[in-house]
Amino acid sequence: MTTPSVSFEFFPPQTLEASFRLWDTVQVLAPLQPRFVSVTYGAGGTTRDLTREAVATLHKSSGLPVAAHLTCVNATRAETLAIAQDFAAAGVTDIVALRGDPPKGEAGFVPHPDGFASSVELIEGLREAGDFTIRVGAYPDTHPEAADSQADVAYLKRKFDAGASEALTQFFFEAETFFRFRDACEKAGIDKPVTPGILPIENWKGAARFAKKCGTDIPAWVVDAFEKAERDRREDLLATAICAELCSDLIDGGVDTLHFYTLNRPELTRDVCHALGVTPKLDLKNVA
Repeated sequence: MTTPSVSFEFFPPQTLEASFRLWDTVQVLAPLQPRFVSVTYGAGGTTRDLTREAVATLHKSSGLPVAAHLTCVNATRAETLAIAQDFAAAGVTDIVALRGDPPKGEAGFVPHPDGFASSVELIEGLREAGDFTIRVGAYPDTHPEAADSQADVAYLKRKFDAGASEALTQFFFEAETFFRFRDACEKAGIDKPVTPGILPIENWKGAARFAKKCGTDIPAWVVDAFEKAERDRREDLLATAICAELCSDLIDGGVDTLHFYTLNRPELTRDVCHALGVTPKLDLKNVA
């Protein structure tokens, strides 16, 4: 089996305890030499300043390539591009450009009157504003606001045409879901990388709620397996096995890069990576 390249997503800490957890997560996963790590942006831009601080600190202290999430929510075009320039000034020119979720309590996304109205507009703005590497989201299961799966593919192509260089998918439960989406992308003329997003399931009930919110299909066998595992208190063992098998199936199908949603809890991600042959690299200069 080919050993894949990996990347990891973190979220910015909102408490001192969470800051320590993020740093511990980085320490556990950094030896796996990820292509990059990314830092998320809260719904409604609620962690905007925290994201900026976490990105700058990670870039400065970890030695890892860092990508900053950026959304269109609750900000003017000028404010959004100023944040991007702040990232660039800190040495971070990789951006994950997203429309963003609406603020809590709001039914849907409403653009700021002077803001970017969509992820496509944000990508175009970033492309004109500087020399950014732009990654975007993609949806193997139909996005809740999309008419159908074909609409998702067509919109992803617009994002690539606007200047994106790679897509990171929402998580999914079966490799065939990704393969169908990859085939549809190729048929639509998309020739840029589409990297599968992987969620090691730390908390089954939380993952199921999140899947429902973002339109991710949950196969009946997954529900049944976790219900039985909870009764036997073997959730972590099951989660590791399911995630490792999913990644193995993807690699067998030609995938060579994987993006892990760590939720700032690194153990399952680390164990899955080890199972795939992604292991810490020794610095031979420091070996006596």
